[in-house]
Amino acid sequence: MANTGKLTELRARVGEEIAVSPWFTVDQDHIDQFARATHDLDWMHIDPERAKAESPFKSTIAFGFQTLSMLSYFTHEAGLWPDDTAFGINYGLNRVRFMAPVREGKRIRARFTLKSCENRPDGAIQGVYEAVVEIEDEAKPAMVAEWIGLFYPADANPSDTPSDTAAA
Repeated sequence: MANTGKLTELRARVGEEIAVSPWFTVDQDHIDQFARATHDLDWMHIDPERAKAESPFKSTIAFGFQTLSMLSYFTHEAGLWPDDTAFGINYGLNRVRFMAPVREGKRIRARFTLKSCENRPDGAIQGVYEAVVEIEDEAKPAMVAEWIGLFYPADANPSDTPSDTAAA
């Protein structure tokens, strides 16, 4: 796991790859759990026999939003959060592109590069990260996203919501 240092040191790392997660295997059980949780029962994701026969991918594939949802897990596994973060908030995404399907049984991981870092009036540090989810042994990534996270130190005093100080 990477050590990203302290919040006060984060700005000096703009432009750097901050963390890389371990590999995670996307198996059929994981895909099925996501399908049940989202009530999206598309055969291309949950019917291995039909997918093998009819899908251009010749197997079931993970949902794009499933891959996106893994970013939170990957940040913790990769040690993306600065050591002195009391809590963090997922502030949103500027851009997401699903570049290649994740076939059942493949392993994925995420690489995080810090694009910008700003102090906010509520005491948070706002980091904008390029998140690239790679598929093991494949040239194209599964997904590329620009993700915004808010990191709060223990002495921060956040107001009602994160959006109260955000630019429109």
